[in-house]
Amino acid sequence: MVGSPHLDIRNLTMAYGELVIQENINFTVNHGEVFIIMGSSGCGKSTLLRHLVGLIEPSFGDIFVNGINLWKAALEERNQIISRNGVLYQGGALWSSMTLAENIALPLTEYSELNQKQIQEVISYKLSLVGLAGFEDYYPSEISGGMRKRAGLARAMALDPDILFFDEPSAGLDPVSSRLLDDLILELRDSLGATVVIVSHELASIFTVGDNSIFLDPDEKTIIASGSPKELLKKSSDPRVLNFLTRKT
Repeated sequence: MVGSPHLDIRNLTMAYGELVIQENINFTVNHGEVFIIMGSSGCGKSTLLRHLVGLIEPSFGDIFVNGINLWKAALEERNQIISRNGVLYQGGALWSSMTLAENIALPLTEYSELNQKQIQEVISYKLSLVGLAGFEDYYPSEISGGMRKRAGLARAMALDPDILFFDEPSAGLDPVSSRLLDDLILELRDSLGATVVIVSHELASIFTVGDNSIFLDPDEKTIIASGSPKELLKKSSDPRVLNFLTRKT
């Protein structure tokens, strides 16, 4: 839907019972954008991501995906929207008892009508996109942490998602592996045209890949800054934002 946001979040409140995590959350994510959700530990970044991917229903407010209200849509339509998401969790979330090929085949077997030969072709293609061609028969324990993240990304891309969601993709990686993953995210965004939403506290990644961002504050329980991370670093006068963006990692 050209000209309209890919994601439009309006007056969102996130809560567990009476415990409010964040409220009055308003922001948009444009098509093809790399959007960063940042803030200090415990502010609700990952909780917000789970709301956006459709795992948690908001306590209040609306999440629009391409103009469709996610939680007011019929169940079948909501499931179709959610199926267009690809998610990379912190640890990669690969099944340790399955090979990389078997991990990637899971969503294809469950949600597509491809035959076995077509599934194998998709597996090989997705692994090649993330630099893991030839690793189909390896188990997660047999490859490095950075390779597991890339394999998780291949699985997240298995169904050609419209939006890719990443929860701390650089967590646990050395600086070189982290930078390679950042470069890969940008390459995939450019080649596939996907929108990317990333929860991150890693400054190098935030400044490298982020087109736009929001900053969640745990005390005010809402967004206290938004915009390009580089512009926020230059222009923000809020000490909480500046302390976060200038801290030593």
